[in-house]
Amino acid sequence: MTIAVGDKLPNATFKEKTADGPVEVTTDQLFKGKRVVLFAVPGAFTPTCSLNHLPGYLENRDAILARGVDDIAVVAVNDLHVMGAWATSSGGMGKIHFLSDWNAAFTKAIGMDIDLSAGTLGIRSKRYSMLVEDGIVKALNVEDLPSQAIYSGAATMLEQLS
Repeated sequence: MTIAVGDKLPNATFKEKTADGPVEVTTDQLFKGKRVVLFAVPGAFTPTCSLNHLPGYLENRDAILARGVDDIAVVAVNDLHVMGAWATSSGGMGKIHFLSDWNAAFTKAIGMDIDLSAGTLGIRSKRYSMLVEDGIVKALNVEDLPSQAIYSGAATMLEQLS
């Protein structure tokens, strides 16, 4: 079953590499009592993710937060070290959460997994963005193709936050 607007996110635990080292982040810690923008990418360091999707959220971070959002997070089916390296190299460390869904448990639980084995990536996440309020999905934008970041980008999210 694919997650939909109005659904509650399932309980999950992510891993995040912070300036203080690796930490576990639960969905309750991230979403409970908060308004959060979560977006997902098929893979850290991949071209569309690094050149088109992530930069929009970093560039528009302050504008998004100014519209009543408490936090921004990106999730990918990558290990926490890759996500940490991506956070550092992109300049996003400490600005948004770079969450590792290392075993795709969260991604599968919300029905956003995609098999990209033909492209050598294996099981990954579909590209999407969502606005989550206190664990409930309020807006959901899913891309038709993993190689595009049209509907799930920061510009769309900013429009939805207006």
